Amino acid sequence: QVQLVESGGGLVQAGGSLRLSCAASGSIFNINAMGWYRQVPGKQRELVATIGSGGSTNYADHVKGRFTISRDNAKNKAFLQMNSLKPEDTAVYHCNAYVYSPSTGWGDYWGQGTQVTVSS
Repeated sequence: QVQLVESGGGLVQAGGSLRLSCAASGSIFNINAMGWYRQVPGKQRELVATIGSGGSTNYADHVKGRFTISRDNAKNKAFLQMNSLKPEDTAVYHCNAYVYSPSTGWGDYWGQGTQVTVSS
């Protein structure tokens, strides 16, 4: 009953910017932490950034100072502002959320992902 859908990916040149969005929908009572992860073929999915229910944030070293995670609790959305993009940022970016649903309780949910490609 809970779904996460990402949007905002695309092709940009190195040094450019993108803003990713994640919309959670369905039977949702509360969302605790939300996060963004990325994955390239042949590699483990890795943390990009997380944000707690109170707004605390955590970033991977690779993106500190360049990416900003935020959320809109009223709309059950999370965002990832990506600046100064590098070719090594190229990946499929997935949204993650820990959600309490009245029907099923707490659960960990993932979106399908959105492709980000950075050219040099």
